[in-house]
Amino acid sequence: MTEVNGDSPEVSKQAKLPWRDWMVLPLLALLTVGLLAKSTEFVARRMFSESKNGVERCWVVNDPSTGVRGVPNSTCWEKIAEAQLIEYKFNACGHRAGVECGLKPPDAYRIVMTGSSFAMGMRVPREQTLAALLPKELSRLSGRKVEIYNEGMGDAFTHSVALRFNEVLAARPDMILWVLTPMDIQQASFVVPHHDASAGHGEIKRRLKDALAARSVLDKVRGLSNLAGDVWANELEEVHDDVRVSRAGFLLQHFLYESQSLYVESYLRSEDDKSGFLKADLSARWRNNLRQTEVDAADIESRAEAAGVPFVVVPLPNRAQAAMISMGQWPSGYDPYKLDDDLRAIIERHGGTYIDVLQDFRSVPNPEKHYLPIDGHPDADVHAIITGLLAKELTGGAVPALASANRQQAQLEHRR
Repeated sequence: MTEVNGDSPEVSKQAKLPWRDWMVLPLLALLTVGLLAKSTEFVARRMFSESKNGVERCWVVNDPSTGVRGVPNSTCWEKIAEAQLIEYKFNACGHRAGVECGLKPPDAYRIVMTGSSFAMGMRVPREQTLAALLPKELSRLSGRKVEIYNEGMGDAFTHSVALRFNEVLAARPDMILWVLTPMDIQQASFVVPHHDASAGHGEIKRRLKDALAARSVLDKVRGLSNLAGDVWANELEEVHDDVRVSRAGFLLQHFLYESQSLYVESYLRSEDDKSGFLKADLSARWRNNLRQTEVDAADIESRAEAAGVPFVVVPLPNRAQAAMISMGQWPSGYDPYKLDDDLRAIIERHGGTYIDVLQDFRSVPNPEKHYLPIDGHPDADVHAIITGLLAKELTGGAVPALASANRQQAQLEHRR
């Protein structure tokens, strides 16, 4: 009988891998990972395709006297990763109004709507936007012909609205409706974007000149070394951004953000500039934003009052805020109604009418599902939800001229 106390020399020899296999196997593993990554990226790009050009081609973005505005008589098509292909058509006044600017129909109650991207209806076909849906519902409830002339514009935050408020008045409104979102307050002072690519190159040239002009060789080397390090760090940051916006990463983030709890948790961990408006105690940054908002609101409301036009403001929630209100609970130190309370005080202090629809989101299950998870803009369903909520408030007595037909009849009978 042969006793086996261990592997025989022959077995040990067969168990050892040739040196070529130690090189080939890791390469095969890397190749497999690479193929999986490439295939995932390919699938993600097919699922989340984008157009090369966007709506910004139809915007004037370099005029600080007006802020961002539409190019008159222009049409642009845009498809972002999470939405369908959308047409943006601007009339002769540069508005996405669906009608030409000019004379107001004599038999219509005209509402001129202003605001930023929500009011404009970005990411949504025009016929499914608030501006298109609301007049039909108001006409049905009030029993009179109502039209909305939409002057909303992407990136037209509070100061831009103040800069172009003469256009709002020029449209001869019977009522002005200002749609506000947290982004409008966050970017209250924004007028036009700053894209000065030469500034970065100029700074590099200046620092290079200073380094070469240093007296000692040590100072020259130190200056050049610091400059090279900063340039390299900037390149790494750009590479990081490229990785972050890869379609595979986008796909993963998109589906993770479809979870209400994960999305809210992630959003609340973001920087204060983005999520600070949800805190019960606003930071100095957000208090400054509100001060700028009040300056613009006071200016706008005084001009509306001088023109004898009712001025109505409605705040609309962003995706995280809508989710928190619907959940009915939030971490200690947060309050999704805080910004709403501060805005109400500002608007009413200067004589405007404030319409609160945020409370109604408590009865809307998972409203965040009707916002684009990463882009954040609301889809057509949110526009329809807001239409119903806002129409009920506007015809419920907030604006006497739009009181519902039943209310008007009741008032007549009461007078008799």
